[in-house]
Order: sequence, then C-alpha cells, then structure tokens
Amino acid sequence: MTILLRACVVAALAVLPVRAIAAVEIQEVTSPGGITAWLVEERSIPFVALDIRFEGGANLDAPGKRGATNLMMGLLEEGAADMDARAFAEAAEGLAARFSFEAFNDSVSISAEVLTDNRDASMALLRDALVAPTFDQTALDRVRDQVLAGIEQDARDPEEIASATMARLAFGEHPYGSALEGTLESVTALTREDIQAAHGTVLTRDRVYVGVTGDISAAELGPLLDELLGDLPATGVPNASEADYTLDGGVTVVDYPSPQSVVLFGHEGIARDDDDFFAAYVMNHILGGGGFQSKLMTEVREERGLTYGIGSFLVPRDLAAQHMGQFSSTNDKTAEAVQIVRDIWADVAANGVAEDRLEAAKTYLTGAYPLRFDGNGTIAGILVGMQAQELPIDYIATRNDKVMAVTPDDVRRVAERLLQPEDLHFVVVGQPIGLETGAF
Repeated sequence: MTILLRACVVAALAVLPVRAIAAVEIQEVTSPGGITAWLVEERSIPFVALDIRFEGGANLDAPGKRGATNLMMGLLEEGAADMDARAFAEAAEGLAARFSFEAFNDSVSISAEVLTDNRDASMALLRDALVAPTFDQTALDRVRDQVLAGIEQDARDPEEIASATMARLAFGEHPYGSALEGTLESVTALTREDIQAAHGTVLTRDRVYVGVTGDISAAELGPLLDELLGDLPATGVPNASEADYTLDGGVTVVDYPSPQSVVLFGHEGIARDDDDFFAAYVMNHILGGGGFQSKLMTEVREERGLTYGIGSFLVPRDLAAQHMGQFSSTNDKTAEAVQIVRDIWADVAANGVAEDRLEAAKTYLTGAYPLRFDGNGTIAGILVGMQAQELPIDYIATRNDKVMAVTPDDVRRVAERLLQPEDLHFVVVGQPIGLETGAF
C-alpha cells in the first residue's frame, strides 16, 4: 500500500461513524485440512494482508536455551528451500511482497502483505520460510551477532535496565523473568540444532491463529491455508505454566550515572478475560493512560513539574498480569514523584474518579476506536488478536457498548480491587536523592 493510499484510508476512517467500523463483516473460514482463519473480504484494492500468530512464543524456550525462539524467528527469511538469504530477499522484492517475523514472550508473529496478482507465488515463498528454513550456519552466525549487539546495547540503556530488573524481581526463573532475546552466554551457546528444535516446538498447527484481510474470498482462502501451513507439525509441547508474581511493595535502586532517574513501577494486574477488565481499562485511562488528561500527568507534571511525562498501562499477559507505569525525573525530584504516584494511586483506590472524567474517557475511547482500523495489515492483526484472546467474532460490533456501559460504581469497585498502593514496587535506575533500596 502506498503512503498516499494509506493516508487516504486513515483520513476516511477518521470521519466514519463508529457503526461503520462495527459493521465489519468477519467470516470464519476453515480449510479442508482443518485450519481456521478469520477473514474480512475487501475487494476494492488488489492486495491481501495476512497475519499469523503461534501462541507460546519465547515462553517455550527450552531450559538453558533462552533466546532460541527469538533467534529462530530472525532466521526465517535468511534462507529457505534452495535459496540463501540474498536469493530469498530478491524473490520477495521481485514479487513486491513484504514479510515480517517477530518473537514475543507469549507468541510469535508472521505478517505478509502481497499483491493479488502475485498472491500464489508470494504464499509459496512464505511457505518455504515457515516450513523449510535452511538455518544456514553463516546466516545464523551473522544474525546471532546482531542479537548479541542488541543485548549489549540494552545493558547500557536505563529503560531496558529498569524493565529487566522489574521482570527478574517479579517473576524469577519463569520465562517472564528474563529477556526473550536471551543473555550473552545463552545466545552465544546456541547451536543450529537448538534453532531447529525451537522451530519444531513453536511453529505447530495446534497453536496457530490466522487473520486475513483484502482481495480474497473464503473459497480461495481455505486451500491457501493448507498449502501455507499444512506441512507444519500438528502438535507441539505444552504451554509454559502460569507465572507466580513474587514482588512486594518497595523500592529497588539500580545505580546508574545520570542526572535523571528512570522509574518503572507496578504491581499485579487484571486478566484480559476478567469480568472487570473493561472497567479497569477505562479506570486506567483516567489514572494514567489518557496522556495529558490523565490524573498522573496532571498532578505529577502539570501541577508540580516533576517529570516531562508519566503514564500507566495494563499488561494482561497470557500467564500473568501486571498494572504498571513509568516516568523519568531529575535525581533531586525522583523521591517526591514516587510519593505523589503512591498518593494518587491511594486516592483513586479509595474514591474512584469524578463522573465528568469518566464520561470524557468513555467518549475518547469509543471515538478513537475506529481509527485503529487504518489498513488491511492492521485489521488482519486485530483479527488474530481477537482469536488469541478468545474474544467473540462480533467483538468489534460490541466493544464500544462495553466501554459505554462502565459506570462510576464499576470504576470505584475495580479501583478498590486493583489499585494497591502498598504493593507498588518502584525500580529506579539512576542516582536518586533520598531513595534507596528497601520497603516503604
């Protein structure tokens, strides 16, 4: 999709009423071989976007092999079938096909954007990458070096240090407790056999979700799914176990020579399938997710000038949930900002939010929702996300109704339940004055 065309799509969606987005027609397609996909057929542009997600992701790394899934995904376009990395790239360029391969803790993701005229050839090329990657040693060593360089860079980045510290303290030896990229030691030790094993573990048909949008019919999509994915293993290993959250309230200071401190804070959160999730989602928007209109931004930045920016966010992972936030402040103001965050957390937990703030939040969240549907690739990703979260196929049509149904009593109830200021843990990377590691 050209930049101009994408801009036109965004502009058009910006003025569509919510009901136009809610009327998106999703078809559930099952291939002859039993692979299921959700499809939004759109014939106006000769273009197809496909998003494939395999649940499990880097959580399935074998013991001692942290980083194997991430490295494996980075190698899928570095040679497949009888093509080396250069030949694969030239083939994709010749077809005007765009592929991306990403690893996350809970899943791995493969995205494709192809022209209708080249659809079959493009899907054949993608099939080779998924089913017959070569994992050539030369490519493996080159991509490994790139991963190692990224790990070394992260070790010097205060935001990455804060994230890694929080993860380790909260989840210990569970995969959530370490970076999915692995460590210098674990990635250096990975062999070609380890990468092949990760491929067979992660890319299996029993853990796949597919979303497709564009110029393709259900009748055409079914056989394509079997051709693309049918030769992958039928089953893999069991999913990782639930993660125990092991972090109490307090402060952990990581000494880092800088005039300002990076602060990451949080405690346990709420699962995506919890009945109170929408109330928590709206409540968090008011607390810290609403940019300059949020309470955290207003009171920590606007009224006191303690930071340039602060926000909070829900993290409903597959195996554990957190409610987190982040800000940066000069070292002499960090301790005060930490206390103000705890005070705001306690105030919302005890008193909920003002009704006018709630109405403004609901208006914003429902009005902004249609803008997410800004292209075929984005919509395909939304379809996959809905399936992975076990949302109903009519979710797009009902989502805004769920937001609008949130009442002041709902927000008050979920705030009292979810916000626990005494459980907040602050990881501070810097040299904050008046803060040191320990309990409050």
